[in-house]
Amino acid sequence: MDKKALYNKPWILQRADPYILRSDSGKYYFTASVPEYDRIVLRCSDSLYRLDTAEEKEIWHKHDKGPQSKHIWAPEIHFLFGKWYIYYSGSDVDDIWALRPYVLECTGNDPMKDPWVEKGKMGSHPDDEFSFRAFSLDGTVFKVQDTWYYIWAEKVGVGKQISNLYIARMKNGYTLDSVQVLLTTPDYDWERQGFWVNEGPAVLQRGGRIYVTFSASETGIHYCIGMLTADPQSDLLDPLSWKKERHPVLASSPEHGIYGPGHNSFTVDDDGRDVMIYHARTETEIIGDPLYNPNRHTMIMPIAYDEGRPIFSFENA
Repeated sequence: MDKKALYNKPWILQRADPYILRSDSGKYYFTASVPEYDRIVLRCSDSLYRLDTAEEKEIWHKHDKGPQSKHIWAPEIHFLFGKWYIYYSGSDVDDIWALRPYVLECTGNDPMKDPWVEKGKMGSHPDDEFSFRAFSLDGTVFKVQDTWYYIWAEKVGVGKQISNLYIARMKNGYTLDSVQVLLTTPDYDWERQGFWVNEGPAVLQRGGRIYVTFSASETGIHYCIGMLTADPQSDLLDPLSWKKERHPVLASSPEHGIYGPGHNSFTVDDDGRDVMIYHARTETEIIGDPLYNPNRHTMIMPIAYDEGRPIFSFENA
């Protein structure tokens, strides 16, 4: 297999917000938003590079009405506190922008075969008066030493709302153990194209640093990826522990025919090389609302490093 031929090209078609986890057993699990936004799907393979042809299984379907009946977005599969969890967001057919984060828990050890049960909306800390009260989505988790953290996007403000990223410590797989802390808000022009957005966080821990990438601006050709950096020995619930890059670390490239790269995740390939999994478009003219256009495709990018800092480039091979 010529892996280089797969890089930075449509790989798994019409799958946005891709998330891939390599388990301790070496199996790869893939999930993503489907164009219909009505279900959660899962694939499994012994090879990263065979996920595109792996059988896709629906493990959960949206409700007919009420919460979780519309806009089922950005599922992620994780293993923490000894169990498999899927984090995702959903809204209500009667209030389609009432997005909230929800959690599924697997009842067994095989996420492809064992039943999944709903744990409901992500639970906030009792002293937290703000989290998950408004448009909230794109939850991800990561562990530093013995502590698990949850990062998500949530809108605030009156009138033109702004999507920020927040972080909190976790008590268990579906409850937070601290109040929210603001990580980043759209400060720069590249985060404010169409909408003022920071969303889609993803975590990479390498070289004694924690890197959090995130997506910015509207979901068309202006969609791009920014990055935060922190020292794992620092207080990760202190906003001053995090530094944001002044410019995006990945953006549209007419030269490569890739537009709106964003909402990525990180994993390692069969040979142990770090790769970024992201979605992007191959056209500049988007018919209709970019959010409902299905042509966001999952792509693979190998990661290069410069003195330990990850470099995201369409030239990486």
